[in-house]
Amino acid sequence: MPQKVVETPFPLIDADPHAGRVIRYMRPSDFAAWGAMTAGFPGALYLWDVADPLKSARGTALRVGGVAGFLGGFLLAYQRSSFRFWGWTENKREQELDFAELSQRAREGKPLYGESHQPEWVQNAAYSNSVFSQLKFAAFPWFNLVNHPHHGTDPNKYKSQSSSEESS
Repeated sequence: MPQKVVETPFPLIDADPHAGRVIRYMRPSDFAAWGAMTAGFPGALYLWDVADPLKSARGTALRVGGVAGFLGGFLLAYQRSSFRFWGWTENKREQELDFAELSQRAREGKPLYGESHQPEWVQNAAYSNSVFSQLKFAAFPWFNLVNHPHHGTDPNKYKSQSSSEESS
């Protein structure tokens, strides 16, 4: 399946990372952004209510605002982590984690990106639907939940590392 090549300022780690990897590789700054949005959204509603009091229940509005802030914060943190996988922002830490994780999988003889029980056409469709989907979170949140072989990188770099370690 042809993959789009995008020039990025930092090395591409994975063009379509699995949702589990994106969450595992989140940095403390991502969690801080998530927390700030979780607290900020109901905080802004509260300040708005102070300026122009509601005639209805304030508590319900704040709870709904808290849930909206939590979900929006998660999507922001997920998107920030995805940008590092794509090489759009600084990703040295993620490169090291990725190389260690996938080299270990190669040494163990496991598929680099996990096993999939779906047919190849389903994997191709999943890749087509989820690649760069993090850019469309405002319209339709979509995550890669399928293991597939389409990641835009050369898998041999992990295998060559594991074979050179075995020979030494």
